[in-house]
Amino acid sequence: MLYSRQAGSGEPVILLHGLFGSLENLGGIARQLSQDFTVHSVDLPNHGRSPHCSGTDLVVMAESVRDWMLQFGLSGAWLVGHSLGGKVAMELALSDGALVRGLVVMDIAPVDYKPRHEAVFRGLHAIDPAQLQSREEAEQRLAEHVPEAAVRSFLLKNLVRENGAFRWRMNLADLEAQYTGLIRANRDGVFAGPVLFLKGGESDYMTADHRLPILQRFPQAEYRVIAGSGHWLHADKPGLVSAQIKKFLQKSIQDRPLP
Repeated sequence: MLYSRQAGSGEPVILLHGLFGSLENLGGIARQLSQDFTVHSVDLPNHGRSPHCSGTDLVVMAESVRDWMLQFGLSGAWLVGHSLGGKVAMELALSDGALVRGLVVMDIAPVDYKPRHEAVFRGLHAIDPAQLQSREEAEQRLAEHVPEAAVRSFLLKNLVRENGAFRWRMNLADLEAQYTGLIRANRDGVFAGPVLFLKGGESDYMTADHRLPILQRFPQAEYRVIAGSGHWLHADKPGLVSAQIKKFLQKSIQDRPLP
C-alpha cells in the first residue's frame, strides 16, 4: 500500500508529487488546504516511503493510486498533482473517472515529452551510496552533472542514512527503466469534470500547442498562469498557488450538481 499522511477535515483532496520527489514536496500546499479539506499526501510508487516495484509506468502508477484509494475507503476525491503527479492524476481521471471529482494539474500537459533528465540520471549514477563517506561527497559528484544547487538539493533528499550506511529512498533503477513510460502522452478519453491547469509563467513544460490535447481530454479545463514562477511553481509562489487551488476547489464543490 502506498505511504500517505492525512491532515484536516472536509472533502478529500489527494496530493501527488513529481518525479524524484516525495509527499514532503507539496507540504506547503497540504498545510494550506488542510484548513478546509481532508488532505491525503501520497508518495507515488518507487518514491519516498512507498514500496519499490518494477515495471511501474504511467498506467501502473495511476492504478496504484486507484488501489490505494479503494484500500483507504475513498470512493471519490479531488486530485492535485505536480509534473509527474499531474500526469498520474490525469491518467486516473481518464481511466477511472468515477473516482475523481475534479483535478488540479500543475505545469504538465497530457502530451508526449522529450527526455530532459539525462544529466540527472548520469549524476545520480555517479553516486554509489554504499561507498559514500558523507553527503558532501555526494553533492560534489552530483555537481559534475547537475549545476543547479536547488536541483541538487531536491535530488539529494532521496539520499538517506540508516545504521551508518547511505541508500537511495527512491527506486532509481526502475524510474530510469520506465522513464519513457512516465513522460509519454496520457491515454485518449474524456473526463468531463472540473479541471484547473496551473502553468509556471517561466516554465516551458506547457505551451500553446498543448491547449488542444488538453481540451480534447478535459473539455471543462480552466487555465491559469502563475507569473514569476518556473516548473516548481508551488515552491516559487506557494501562497498564490495554494490560494488558486483552494479557490478552484471551493467553487467547484459549490457548483457541483446535487445527486
